[in-house]
Amino acid sequence: MAGPHFRVAPSALAFEGRLVFSEAAGLWQELSKQVEPLQAGQALDFDLSRVESVDGGIMALLVHLRAELRQRHVRCEIVGAQPSVQEIVRLYRGDEEPAAPHPGRPAPGGLEQVGAATVHFLESTRNVLGFLGDMILSMVGLLKEPRTANWREVPRIMERAGADAVPIVVLINFLVGFVMAFQGAVQLKQFGANIFVADLVGLSIARELGPLMTAIIVCGRSGAAFAAELGSMKVSEEIDALRTLGFGPMSYLVLPRTLALMLVLPALTLLADLVAILGGLVVGLVSLDLTVVAYLNETRRALSAWDVFSGVLKSVVFAIAIALIACQQGFAASGGAEGVGRRTTQAVVSILFALILLDAAFTMFFHRFGL
Repeated sequence: MAGPHFRVAPSALAFEGRLVFSEAAGLWQELSKQVEPLQAGQALDFDLSRVESVDGGIMALLVHLRAELRQRHVRCEIVGAQPSVQEIVRLYRGDEEPAAPHPGRPAPGGLEQVGAATVHFLESTRNVLGFLGDMILSMVGLLKEPRTANWREVPRIMERAGADAVPIVVLINFLVGFVMAFQGAVQLKQFGANIFVADLVGLSIARELGPLMTAIIVCGRSGAAFAAELGSMKVSEEIDALRTLGFGPMSYLVLPRTLALMLVLPALTLLADLVAILGGLVVGLVSLDLTVVAYLNETRRALSAWDVFSGVLKSVVFAIAIALIACQQGFAASGGAEGVGRRTTQAVVSILFALILLDAAFTMFFHRFGL
């Protein structure tokens, strides 16, 4: 015997006796030593003609070893089994051809990835537009029965999305105005046009950066929170429970959040405009030798009412986009905590992309009509 319960024969390993699972470890070690030097094109059969009995563990081991040898292109068969042993060979499919390994899917090419991303974007856009249609229908229904909406939730959401966001909005926009004025001062000093830093900061903040930066902050805070809240409610079947109780999810969950953002985001935008102009004022006082009166007078001369109103108008549209996409992604969540996290991430990414597209659309529209 070269090892436990088998002997080496020409092109075969002849097993004998009773093969039991308690001896599997030693048998596997000895078999591994015997099959290790085999090369592709050789043959090695497992001869069970002298085996009295074999249990399932040993047979699974032999079938597995046979499959490994086949993958190495070594011919291997289980042969000579007595009728009582042949039954368990057949049970473990030792008399069948091993299944060929499933070829891995080739990595998608660049064009395929672009196509898949485009299809995903179009599907997401369709879902958001469909969600917008449902929300409009729900709003029309509220005109008939305004009491069905969850109006009591609006002040709480306004406090959480608006008042609680004031510190970070003030800090970020003050720094934006400060940095913009500081960078502009380097160039304006060369031409003796220090006073025009007020024009630079005032116009860019009021028309573009104020509403956009504020919307991005609200997206990261409230948009992610809305998606996570509604996603958790969806996977825990709370939204289904609301439908069962006769509460429409649109009027009870989505509309209060949308209305709250439409009210607080313009106010936050006006606050952002103010603190960003103050940030530019600090640079004007420290680096450009301007006075407070001169800076504020130049800002007032440069800014018109439309400049401020256009930023506020953008913020209202941004608020609708944030609430709409966040709630839609929350309603689409599935699969437990992982699904909620995935939809929350998707909501933030989609909102940021939508904000940039909307801002570009507003800019082109205003430019086209000279506004």
